[in-house]
Amino acid sequence: MVRRTKEEAEQTRCLILAAARRCFHARGVSATSLEHIAQEAGVTRGAIYWHFANKEELFKAMCDEVELPLIDRTDFTLLQDKATDPLQRLRNFMVELAEAVLQASPLRQTVEILNYKCELVGPMGHGLDQHRAELREFRDKLQRVYRDAERAGQLRAGLEPRLAAMESMYFLIGLLRVALIDEQGDLVRRDLRALIDAHVQGRRPTA
Repeated sequence: MVRRTKEEAEQTRCLILAAARRCFHARGVSATSLEHIAQEAGVTRGAIYWHFANKEELFKAMCDEVELPLIDRTDFTLLQDKATDPLQRLRNFMVELAEAVLQASPLRQTVEILNYKCELVGPMGHGLDQHRAELREFRDKLQRVYRDAERAGQLRAGLEPRLAAMESMYFLIGLLRVALIDEQGDLVRRDLRALIDAHVQGRRPTA
């Protein structure tokens, strides 16, 4: 009986998270109330408060639900696949991340919310601190890859790993932001892999 109750509670939590994602995506975060989410999920506001203290906590849980598994998966491609050379790992990571984000999925909805439907002000302002921390962590991971490439003699002469990491981070962020709104595919999506290949190839030593 206890196990069944826990399973039912987890099912309700998942319903709430999915409903929140749909509401945030349709209305924007600031225009979405807990009442909207409760109606969408078919639960009471009390059920939401049982699982989440407020909208900000619910928003963070919605992001973590899709981001944390993605980080675990892409971290292997970027950092742990030692059988593949560093810059090839970088290329594989970028392709894997882009293709995962651009699929019709909860992940894509969440990334669209974060980029285009969320104002990080007021109670949501703490999200900026988390975003800055995530960017620094991402930059440091890329720098580790570039240092591996430098040690392996695979990095273009004069290209500092720290600056190379920053360039790649900004390249990928900009690429994904444009790709998300590229409905016709003519801005970036048709050439997505070619752009990534060109970026990574430009890191390698010239012949």
